[in-house]
Amino acid sequence: MVSLRFPFSFSQPTPKHIPTNSRPFNVASATAFTVAAAAGAAAAVAGLAASSQKQKDPTNPTRPLLQNAVDFLFSNHSLPLWASLSLAESSNSVVDSRTGISFPSVLANSRRLLGIGIRRKSVLGLKNIDVYAFGVYADGDEIKNLLGDKYEKLSSSELMENKEFNDDILESDISMTVRLQIVYSRLSIRSVRSAFEESVGKRLQKFGGSNTGDLLQRFTSQFKDEYKIPRGSAIDLSRERDHILRTTIDGKEVGSIQSKLLCQSILDLYIGEEPFDMQAKEDVHLNLASLLRK
Repeated sequence: MVSLRFPFSFSQPTPKHIPTNSRPFNVASATAFTVAAAAGAAAAVAGLAASSQKQKDPTNPTRPLLQNAVDFLFSNHSLPLWASLSLAESSNSVVDSRTGISFPSVLANSRRLLGIGIRRKSVLGLKNIDVYAFGVYADGDEIKNLLGDKYEKLSSSELMENKEFNDDILESDISMTVRLQIVYSRLSIRSVRSAFEESVGKRLQKFGGSNTGDLLQRFTSQFKDEYKIPRGSAIDLSRERDHILRTTIDGKEVGSIQSKLLCQSILDLYIGEEPFDMQAKEDVHLNLASLLRK
């Protein structure tokens, strides 16, 4: 079995651009699109089903049109890709179209999904592999209570360019979660630990200087070899009140560390100056601006 540890290297942060096959993550607009698409799909399906029935038996007007539509849906006709996406979004989850990974729209009753990104790794410099998808969540009430007076009058574009706003998000005592959902099926917990030693280690030195080795070791030691992380496994890195970083793997808590520096360093990986996915950071800021104005 090929090890991820040696032949793989981290790719550089995604350049700041909007891919042609994606759109900014916005729950409200996604819901509106879902409703409109579902209505159009229902009309189209009903029409196609009626036409199909007429061709089969034009003398039989008694067969209900709705039944024809249902039969048409579950026949051998293939559905467009957006059908499954709409279904997921309407059931309180959002699907990342690039990986097929589903994220709940709300965690812990109050933390709202603000953006979805992908962590990629380079294979011998030849190709990139999607290692995990991540979702960034924050408590909307805490965002507004702690930062509303300061930033609620700024536009989304002004917030995007406001370094102080980003620093306040990283440093404030706001409940947030970054959920990592494994995409690459051969990923090992050892590779995750090694990756965090590099990425989190750099952020700890960035914010706290060189004397941060013990804190890094306390964090990475939580990822023990006994844990298995097949595709679909979820790792939650949650900043709780009083700057406590709580780590869970598939719902099981594996450790808690009270450290403002560690919380700041973890969040900086995903929404800092050089995030793993720039588009995800922009989506997070867009939705934070929406929360502040509510």
